[in-house]
Amino acid sequence: MAKVAIGARTLFYPLPAVLVGANVDGKPNFSIYAWCGIVNSNPPMLSVSFQHHRHTLKGVKQNGTFSVNIPSVDLVKETDYCGIVSGRDTDKVANCKFNIFYGKLTTAPWISEGPINLECRVLHILNLGSHEMVIGQIEEVHVTDSCLTDGEPDVTKIKPFLWAISQKEQYMEFGKSIGMSFSIGKQIKMSADRGKKDKVIKTGHNSNTEQISDHDGTLGLIDTLQRKAKGKSVDVRLDT
Repeated sequence: MAKVAIGARTLFYPLPAVLVGANVDGKPNFSIYAWCGIVNSNPPMLSVSFQHHRHTLKGVKQNGTFSVNIPSVDLVKETDYCGIVSGRDTDKVANCKFNIFYGKLTTAPWISEGPINLECRVLHILNLGSHEMVIGQIEEVHVTDSCLTDGEPDVTKIKPFLWAISQKEQYMEFGKSIGMSFSIGKQIKMSADRGKKDKVIKTGHNSNTEQISDHDGTLGLIDTLQRKAKGKSVDVRLDT
């Protein structure tokens, strides 16, 4: 199929739609961000990229803490509103009727209405050019109890939504499941394993052949077979 070069752009799918919260001059403020994602698992960390002039970034720097709130589809209007107006001249919390709480980090406000809330402590702030990327360590996660199944967050109950860049910018719901992760791909693996003829090892005293995969350890296996031959004629052939 044909490809068309469209230039270097910040085009990436999917993008989340999250509300980042911070106390700015002692007042809770929230704004929508899409450039947010997990960057480390142990300890758990995430990143958020802010334009330099963002009011929320001011609060992040003042306190060294912030929250990431994952809204449900029921909060799409409030989420969008928080990206339209600035906290410098309006009270977003009052206008959206958010219920604000503080948890482990007493300066990182989070929204009760959001099904997932992550409290974060600032570790690094990197000036990348047009944006500053804040790396935060996740100190605690809060989940609305009705969004749990067997004690774990259930995305079908959380009902998050995405920010999509297309002919026009819009929010989109999650779609249906198309396969189980780390599972559906095994169909290709099984097919490849049945038909592969990647490497064959022959010994000089019998016609037995052994197929081995391309995984690490191939050379060690060859060395072992050679040593087992104990000086006998050994022909090692690698077919690729």
